[in-house]
Amino acid sequence: MVSTSREPSRISGMFDRIAYRYDRMNRVLSVGLDQRWRARGIRELALTGTEQVLDMCTGTADLAIKAVTATGGQAAQVIGVDFAGEMLRLGLDKVRKARLADRVHLVRGDATNVPLPDASFDAAMVAFGIRNVHNYELGIREFARVLKPGGRLAVLEFGRPEIPGIKQCYRWYFKYLLPIIGRMGSKHNEAYSYLPASVDQFPEPDAFAAMLKNHGFATVRTVPLTFGTVYLYIATRG
Repeated sequence: MVSTSREPSRISGMFDRIAYRYDRMNRVLSVGLDQRWRARGIRELALTGTEQVLDMCTGTADLAIKAVTATGGQAAQVIGVDFAGEMLRLGLDKVRKARLADRVHLVRGDATNVPLPDASFDAAMVAFGIRNVHNYELGIREFARVLKPGGRLAVLEFGRPEIPGIKQCYRWYFKYLLPIIGRMGSKHNEAYSYLPASVDQFPEPDAFAAMLKNHGFATVRTVPLTFGTVYLYIATRG
C-alpha cells in the first residue's frame, strides 16, 4: 500500500532523491503539457513587469524562471520558496545559467511558515505543490498573509476528470502506467506511486475553491485544463 503521508521530512527527502531527473520526468509524463499549464497560470496573474511575485514549492525554479521571462507580461522579481535542499540547488544552477540571479531569488522554507513579511507580494503562484503541503489550510493562510490586498494567486494542481472515456483512460494511465514510467525514469520506487495516491486525496475543485474563500481570498475562479486532468485556481486576496 502506498503511503500518502505528507510529513515534511518525508516529502522533502523524496523530492531531493528525484531532483536530478525531476524536470525531465515532468516533460515525459505530461507529454510536454506541463509547460503550457505553467504558462497559462502566469498569464492569469496579469503581470505588468512591476510585480514582486512569490513562487511557493518552487522546486527547480521552473515556474519562477518562466515568470520573469514570459512574453506578454512578466514579473519584476520572483522569490521561490521550497524545503527540499537539492531541488533548490538545481534551481539555483538553472537561475545562474539563465543569468537571472538579479531577478529570481531562492529561499529554503516551509509553505506553512513562510520566512517572509506580511503583505510583501503583488502576486503568488504554486504549480503542483499545494497537495504536498502537510496542512492545506495553513498553506493557504500563508499565501493570504504574504499577499497585498487585491493580490492575485494562481494555483495549478492535478485533477480527476469526469468526462466518460477520458476518465477511465486517465485513471488507468495515472494509476498503473505513470508509476512504472516514473520508476524507470527516476530510479526511485516511491515518488511516482505517491503522486497518483496524493492526487486521490486532494480535495475536489469546489471544496478547494471554498477553502481559498474561507481563508482570505475574496474571489476564486476554477478553470479545468486538458479535460480536467489539471485545474487552475485564480484567486484574489481580500
